[in-house]
Amino acid sequence: MPRPAPLSPAEKVRLYRQRLRAAGSEEVLLQLPRATVAMLDAVKERYGLRNRSQAFLQLIDQKGAVTQP
Repeated sequence: MPRPAPLSPAEKVRLYRQRLRAAGSEEVLLQLPRATVAMLDAVKERYGLRNRSQAFLQLIDQKGAVTQP
């Protein structure tokens, strides 16, 4: 049985983004100051999170808890 042709990098990215959308997520590219990235890394380490996205969501959740009546 012949193997299918390998996927191109563009096809891999398209499939990855499709899986994200199916899971209810979206990929966003941000340009942030280094100090902000360092703060995200500190939050990530403090809470034992896996990535900066989770740290970003943690901060948003904390801020929302403070501002909601």
